[in-house]
Amino acid sequence: MLQVAASPSVPLLFLLGIGAGVVATLAMDVVMARLDEGETPPQIASGVLTGTDPDRAPARLASVVHYVAGMLTGPLFVWLVLTASVLLGSGPTAVVAAVAVCYPLMVGFFALVVLPRSQGLSRQRLSAIRRAWSIEAAVYLLVLAPIVGGVASVF
Repeated sequence: MLQVAASPSVPLLFLLGIGAGVVATLAMDVVMARLDEGETPPQIASGVLTGTDPDRAPARLASVVHYVAGMLTGPLFVWLVLTASVLLGSGPTAVVAAVAVCYPLMVGFFALVVLPRSQGLSRQRLSAIRRAWSIEAAVYLLVLAPIVGGVASVF
């Protein structure tokens, strides 16, 4: 019979991931406000969900999608760190490996799944939106990784 014994630190780390995801999303917001097309990715998600042009997509839905996605990417990152810890050992190497996996997942999901479903965007604008999202995802992980890595080292 399989017996699993988990330390309470694992669920606590996932809860921390939610909080760290929110903090990283707030940091991302600062960068979004300063980039051309920086605030467009949440509008695109809202537009895709409602079948409307991103410039006319519901702003409230865009905000909800943005914060929920940011909040839930935190626990995903925790899972990636824990998985990397099993494969590579715990510590900074596992956190760097998690970043190396999470960044292309974030950028790829938006650029290859969400963005192509958007309506009415010019080719030039698509490039600017992809570039803005790439920068925003990097900022998100630059904030998230040290928080998760630091707390994981304590647990």
